[in-house]
Amino acid sequence: MATVLDLQPIVSLNRGQFYQLCQNNPDLNLERDPQGKLVIMSPVGGESGAQEANLIFKVSLWNDQSQLGIVFSSSTIFSLPQGGDRSPDVAWVSRCNWEKLTHAEREGFPPICPDFVIELRSKSDRLKPLQNKMQEYLGSGLRLGWLINPQQKQVEIYRPNQTIQIVNLPATLSGEEVLPGLNISLD
Repeated sequence: MATVLDLQPIVSLNRGQFYQLCQNNPDLNLERDPQGKLVIMSPVGGESGAQEANLIFKVSLWNDQSQLGIVFSSSTIFSLPQGGDRSPDVAWVSRCNWEKLTHAEREGFPPICPDFVIELRSKSDRLKPLQNKMQEYLGSGLRLGWLINPQQKQVEIYRPNQTIQIVNLPATLSGEEVLPGLNISLD
């Protein structure tokens, strides 16, 4: 479960200050929402951690063969165009979009929205904040996103300018035209 701290009455964290806070506290999993609230992410248990690692592996294996982009783990924070600083469980950025960034931008929190993200709901996560986060990604330029919800045995598929599609598990998900040829089976 995430803990949200509203620091506005005391201090307003800008992107640079948030970056420094993260550098000074590397053992904390932090995000910042578009309103500047600090989000402290709880560590996940073994089941969720294994599922996340498996998803990263499958996307990375596809990417290694296709060479179409860069895969990122949940340790990577992206500075989204709408103001939030977020770390999806799995993220992929097309090579073309990645190469538009300067070396300095790549070294810090990349100022870009991933083309594709996966958010995996752990047992302690509330669904609504994850859905809001997916909408934040969409508003920032996301091309395809999967919110995997093992508790309700379903996946919400997010695409720009489309209604959210809900697929029941087990299912095989497609990377569609964003990640052509990617197919992941979920139980």
